[in-house]
Amino acid sequence: MAKLKDILQWSLILAAVMVLVGARPNLKLNSQTSSGLKSDCAGNLMRLSLDKALAVGNQLEVDAINGTQHVAITPSLAAQCGYSMESDPWGNTRIYTSLMGCYVNNHEDTTFTVNLRLKMINQSPSDITSHDVTKTCSYSRWASREVLCDRNYMEVSTRMSAPDGEAKGQTQVVKDDSKINTVPGSSGEEHGIWKMTFFTPEPVTMVLREATQAGYSAMTTSNRVVVRSPYNTAETYSEDVAGVPMEVLKVTAYYKTSHGLSVVNMAAACPIGGVLFTEDVISWYVPSRVTTLVDGSVSILEMHMGINGQRLDASQMAARGYTLSQTDFHIAIELPVGSPDGYYKSHAPDYQYHVTYSVEPMLEVLWRSDTQDDTKYKVLFPVTTPLMPRTPFSVEYTVPEDRLFVVHVGTFLHDVELKNITFSTGVLTVEECNARGFTVQEHTFSNGTKSFTLQVPFDDDVVLKHNPEKLVTVYFLPLVFGFLIQPEEIPFPYAVDLEAFLQDVVLPTLSGFCDQSNFHILVEYGSQGRNFQTLVGYQELTSDLSEDFDLKDNRTHFSFVVPFMAKNAAFEVITSDSLRARLDVVLWDQNNEWVLGDLYLACNFPFTTTECYANGTMTAVAVKVESLLNLIPSMLTLKDQTCKPDISDDRFAHFTFSVNSCGTTRMFFDHYMLYENEIGLYYNNYKNNKGTAYTSPVDPDYRQTVSCYYVVNDTQTFAFMSEPINKEPAAEIGLGQLMVQMRLAEDSFYDLFYRPEDYPVVKYLRQPLYFEVELMHSTDPSLELILDNCWATLDEDRASLPSWDLIIDGCGNQDDSYMTVFHPVIGDSRVPVPSHFKRFSIKMFTFTRDDEVLKDEIHVHCDALICDTSSNADGACRGQCSTPDLNNFRYPGIKREQRSTDSTSHRWLSSGPIHLLNSGSTNEQPKMYVLQYTIHQRPDLGPQT
Repeated sequence: MAKLKDILQWSLILAAVMVLVGARPNLKLNSQTSSGLKSDCAGNLMRLSLDKALAVGNQLEVDAINGTQHVAITPSLAAQCGYSMESDPWGNTRIYTSLMGCYVNNHEDTTFTVNLRLKMINQSPSDITSHDVTKTCSYSRWASREVLCDRNYMEVSTRMSAPDGEAKGQTQVVKDDSKINTVPGSSGEEHGIWKMTFFTPEPVTMVLREATQAGYSAMTTSNRVVVRSPYNTAETYSEDVAGVPMEVLKVTAYYKTSHGLSVVNMAAACPIGGVLFTEDVISWYVPSRVTTLVDGSVSILEMHMGINGQRLDASQMAARGYTLSQTDFHIAIELPVGSPDGYYKSHAPDYQYHVTYSVEPMLEVLWRSDTQDDTKYKVLFPVTTPLMPRTPFSVEYTVPEDRLFVVHVGTFLHDVELKNITFSTGVLTVEECNARGFTVQEHTFSNGTKSFTLQVPFDDDVVLKHNPEKLVTVYFLPLVFGFLIQPEEIPFPYAVDLEAFLQDVVLPTLSGFCDQSNFHILVEYGSQGRNFQTLVGYQELTSDLSEDFDLKDNRTHFSFVVPFMAKNAAFEVITSDSLRARLDVVLWDQNNEWVLGDLYLACNFPFTTTECYANGTMTAVAVKVESLLNLIPSMLTLKDQTCKPDISDDRFAHFTFSVNSCGTTRMFFDHYMLYENEIGLYYNNYKNNKGTAYTSPVDPDYRQTVSCYYVVNDTQTFAFMSEPINKEPAAEIGLGQLMVQMRLAEDSFYDLFYRPEDYPVVKYLRQPLYFEVELMHSTDPSLELILDNCWATLDEDRASLPSWDLIIDGCGNQDDSYMTVFHPVIGDSRVPVPSHFKRFSIKMFTFTRDDEVLKDEIHVHCDALICDTSSNADGACRGQCSTPDLNNFRYPGIKREQRSTDSTSHRWLSSGPIHLLNSGSTNEQPKMYVLQYTIHQRPDLGPQT
């Protein structure tokens, strides 16, 4: 992965080399007063703080200035000579120097001067900025023994024994006032360390040169003997003290003085454990009595804690929530996780977001033994918590009506950067998201954390959409946020799935009208464009069919023209001079198997069935109408059954014959003569594929009378009539045991119906109610069921008020904003005679007065007529209305105040109660969305829609 700019790089040169001043070109020298550098004294340490702003984009090297020479401090030399460095991931750096360290100017063990050069190497190795640091510290309160535990070394120094005859503690006299602390490996002086015996615990003896080569440092100053060791060397070992693991250095040093050879036993023990973690507190335990350092009975004279090498007083500790306490076996320091002296850091093991917290407490203890010798013990102990999982969270603030996804993702530490976002269509950077119109914002908080907000419009193509219901759209936005942890550029993802429901679908609409020979259909697109199949007479409107029907299309609608003789049209009724044809158009969602819209347009078209010619020739056309599903026109004959159609197909049979053939009869009247024949279906002509006569009580009989009048030289066409072969009498209205029932279907398929125990049926406002009215226990195809009037009331009483008309004189109420829709009936196993059924649907409503709902219940009532289709009846028996084209014609509608209750030609029907389910309640939401509707107040009193 490519490194970003401005990543702070911190390192030490891997070899100890002597570098002369000015050895590198382009050296820019700055004084200690440079901004971002701060040095101070912390007891037996000098501390140098380097702000990250000083070294951004640079590599840091540290040199110790030894007179006229510069010594590069490498990691191994730092542990050997008493230097340590701590940097956080962003470049804030602290450098500690032991006052007993190498290259420190030591004046009588009281005044110490440290000279360092910090070199900032830019991207080009030849471009170096240098900062010289000189700091003088005074420290004279040396204890008999001092132990210093830093992060990379252990140091112990012991006061030299006073020579015989001199007072205890008297300083040895030397010629020079000051000198540089011994450089590792120097030997051969008259005074100084000669050899050392390490105890591991087995004794291992080395001369000073061998010890120096092994990484140790040993020297004498004016008054002290100093030994220093890195951790984990061959001559150190681990020991458990009061349950705390300690790294131990035990050595006997032999050193020469002007008084002779002296021997001193020295030991250092530094904790390498003893830390316990909870989610909120770091507890650090150090043995209150380190047996390796102090023998016999000891007492603690002083006990202090600090942070980053700096001692804190009681008020500072209390303000930070730190505690320092002592038990029988331990000294305990407790620090709250997240205190301002430490820092959090992000991590992503296995691409899962975690954090750690790091802090560097310090402990100072002064022990006094029964021999009155003091031991000063100082430990700098950096602590980092184990990985703590911090699973990001997301909060969705999406308001579906705003058509905008809004999600808030957090929280993260300040070292986390949002790099990109993966959408269903691909990956976009933050800059690309904002350029595309998505809003990506970063929010920072006072506690150092941050979060991010993303806004995405519903209509963008990165949003997935589907419709669980006709009017409802589900918007789905899968997201994967791509984060980087800086400065290491460690990636980790966070996935969020957003979903919103919105009732925003506008369904397509259909309308149509007829001229003398065609159906004209107009389809206006809804909000989802052309997401449907168009079925014309249950045949898909393909490209070939569209060309046949002269389809015209644009962005808002399309239209087409269908001839009434096309196979897509259904024939309902035929008369002597007209053919009533119907075109069924359905908008079908194949994926969800939904009817998005439908239109059933029926019109009467001019059509001549019989023609008479002066030469005595007659032609006749027999038409297969919808009620005769099983009729095969080619099986029709005239009275003479040898006279068959000269032309036929699956819908028509055409006959041509002379007036003196095929069983044609002749009758004479005063001024004219009448020729008459019949087109009929005879069972002995209707055989199956085995040659046997096909007889079925379900198949209808067929008879069509054709006649011609001849008046002198004039030729006339006479009306025909159709009646059953058996000449069954037409049903008289009011006689017989004919029964009619009305049922409420569960959906528009009319397959499942509500049972009596299901009432009252509960529906939403404007939800469709599908009714079916059936003439029962009759197989007579000459009978047709006609719905004369239908209306709704509040109560079971069909004559009660208020009421609202649904069907008036067989047609939908034109005053209704949601007019009644009639549905075609197609014959099947349950519907042997389609003319015995009528189906219609209305929108659920309720009655209101002064904007208040009178009752959440309606009852639907109907008057039904049973008509003889073989008679030339007037009035309601002329046929049921279809859904009219509102742009071209209207059926007259009359608001009735009182209904007939004594007509013998009627059947009275009523439905069970239908309850309105109030979808506006905020406490009850049976669906994932809230239905919206508008209140229309009809004049005086009317239904709420």
